[in-house]
Amino acid sequence: MPEHPVVVVTGASSGIGRASALAFAAQGATLVLAARGGSALRAAAAECRAAGARHVEPVVTDVSDRDAVDGLVDGARRRWGRVDVCVHAAAVMAYGRVDEVPPEVFDRVVTTNLLGTANVARACLAQFRRQRSGTLVVVGSLLGRVTTPRMGAYVTSKWGVRGLARILSQEVRDLGDVHVCIVEPAGTDTPIYRQAANYTGRYGRPPVPVDSPERVARSVLRAARHPRRHSRLLGPTSPFIVAGFTLLPGVYDALVGPLVAVGALARERVAPHDGTVFAPRPEGDATHGLWGRHWLRAVAAAGAAGAAGAGAALVRRR
Repeated sequence: MPEHPVVVVTGASSGIGRASALAFAAQGATLVLAARGGSALRAAAAECRAAGARHVEPVVTDVSDRDAVDGLVDGARRRWGRVDVCVHAAAVMAYGRVDEVPPEVFDRVVTTNLLGTANVARACLAQFRRQRSGTLVVVGSLLGRVTTPRMGAYVTSKWGVRGLARILSQEVRDLGDVHVCIVEPAGTDTPIYRQAANYTGRYGRPPVPVDSPERVARSVLRAARHPRRHSRLLGPTSPFIVAGFTLLPGVYDALVGPLVAVGALARERVAPHDGTVFAPRPEGDATHGLWGRHWLRAVAAAGAAGAAGAGAALVRRR
């Protein structure tokens, strides 16, 4: 990665995308920022200028629109001569059982997250092949490796994203300086949980332990600088969760439902709504969500109690 790279960031108006844009801005990068919400995108651009970016260009873009994504990357190339890094962080989420979530919401989540990733990858890799260098960093999720109930659309999309990123990394092996990496965070303090479509009756929240978006952004920056390592799974408990899912599927399946009810859904009630799945809500966009460390002890205690109760129930059934 050059000292002052040209970086395209999707999902730059909020959460991990916004934090990643700010991390590159602090390194003096030239930034092309993309998101659906114009006002929040312009606010993120102003923050990046203040943080030290050399140049910042906000471009309203929906990653599910293939022509718009092509125009985003081609516009960056025409203006700055090259694209060194693309960070793809755009995503939407929906809570609810598969039979509860309206089919059009389910389909849109998968379209935005999975097909949107394919659109970004096609556009960026075409440019990287022409210039014989460049790195695509895809923001995946721990939920691309394990499953949880009531998040079927999001989990389906992220499993697809992880598989696609692996395929892409294989397909660029003939290009020595072109790379595809995936960063896979667990629960992160971003607005996506409140902005998600929801059909459970309770707001979603990130399960503990909760990372900051800045920590995830530092991993994104490291991936861009040292892209030889394809996958970066974040979170101190994530390897244990993946191991439980893989090695003890019966135990995992017995525990995951109660743990989701306790640790991934807030007590606050909410009427069914489609969140940001079809349109942005710029007023809710920010780098951080509502999930600071002040609430972690209570949730951790509740999670431990839920796990103990589920474990006892499992033993009784056996």
